[in-house]
Amino acid sequence: MPLALLALAIGAFGIGTTEFVIMGLLPQVAGDFGVSIPTAGLLVTGYALGVVIGAPLMTVLGTKVSRKRMLMVLMGLFIAGNLLSAIAPVFAVMLIGRVVASLAHGAFFGIGSVVAAELVAPQKKAGAIAMMFTGLTVANVVGVPLGTLIGQQIGWRVTFGIVAVLGVIGLAGIVKLVPEVPKPEGVHLRHELAAFKNAQVLLAMAMTVLGFGGVFAAITYIAPMMTHVAGFADGSVTWLLVLFGLGMVGGNLIGGKFADRALMPMLYVSLGALAVVLALFTLTAHNKIAAAVTIALIGALGFATVPPLQKRVLDQAHGAPTLASAVNIGAFNLGNALSAWLGGMVIAAGFGYTAPNWVGAVLAAAALLLAVLSAALERRGTRTGAALTSDAPAMPEPARH
Repeated sequence: MPLALLALAIGAFGIGTTEFVIMGLLPQVAGDFGVSIPTAGLLVTGYALGVVIGAPLMTVLGTKVSRKRMLMVLMGLFIAGNLLSAIAPVFAVMLIGRVVASLAHGAFFGIGSVVAAELVAPQKKAGAIAMMFTGLTVANVVGVPLGTLIGQQIGWRVTFGIVAVLGVIGLAGIVKLVPEVPKPEGVHLRHELAAFKNAQVLLAMAMTVLGFGGVFAAITYIAPMMTHVAGFADGSVTWLLVLFGLGMVGGNLIGGKFADRALMPMLYVSLGALAVVLALFTLTAHNKIAAAVTIALIGALGFATVPPLQKRVLDQAHGAPTLASAVNIGAFNLGNALSAWLGGMVIAAGFGYTAPNWVGAVLAAAALLLAVLSAALERRGTRTGAALTSDAPAMPEPARH
């Protein structure tokens, strides 16, 4: 794999840390600002919505500059947002900081996916995308648990200050290692927008929203769920997040490997199993060992969908994939925002801390149905195209003299 993928993975590590570390610190942040847990959950929802808005916005703004330069600008935004979160005097300012940092997220992974795919042979594209996303998944094994521990022991503000430093390291890696990839000749914004006329692109994005949303429905509220329901101590949330991160690393690499071989079957298996495991989490959350195993499985199955879904969007938006790729990253976070909001609603309604797991199971099952529909429409289109070809009049043979 090219060394440039390491630079992209470093940036992804920083972004992954700031995205997920807030979940382990929700009780501390809520306590310091004097807000409820569901209100503190807006830091997850606000970040996710910022990604949804920022992904297309920043990608469009970056059409006039090289992809490398745009990646550098995005990391600068990420650093500024995390510094603002670290010094926020009130909850509203921290929410603004989270949104500022999130504006970099979607475009970084969207543009980074395109750059990663261009650096390798066609049959290795999903693997290259997975390698970049490995930075995000490893963040959940190292960055998020360490950030959670620091936040609980020293203060959550220190955690976000350290995350800003990670952004500086990621920026240096991009400057040093990512090559200047020239923009495709003749590809303009209208070509990028044309990808959204493809029903398969839209279906893939809908699968992204619902499938990964299922993961966040449960994981957003993992800290209160594990301490209030499973009976873990506050400090145990750190190693539970390590288990979730290890599952993500494994699922991401497996998803990347098999997406290059059998993309749609990989989606069927991962989405179906994810729906089942999320439903079971309402029961296993009451037992410490079973809860720990389930958390690892949710990470693995959830992230096994990421490389195949991202590659499917790139394949279907062939020729002008940058905007579609970035918007699909926004779709992941739209699912995060939707599920975090729905999870907070069912908790606030009095259904308990395990209720978001049912929300997640329903979302994942809906994504599986869309995957089946997408494949059926694709097969029908292939048969129709073959029939039209076979019915076309044969070209007359040239006269022989």
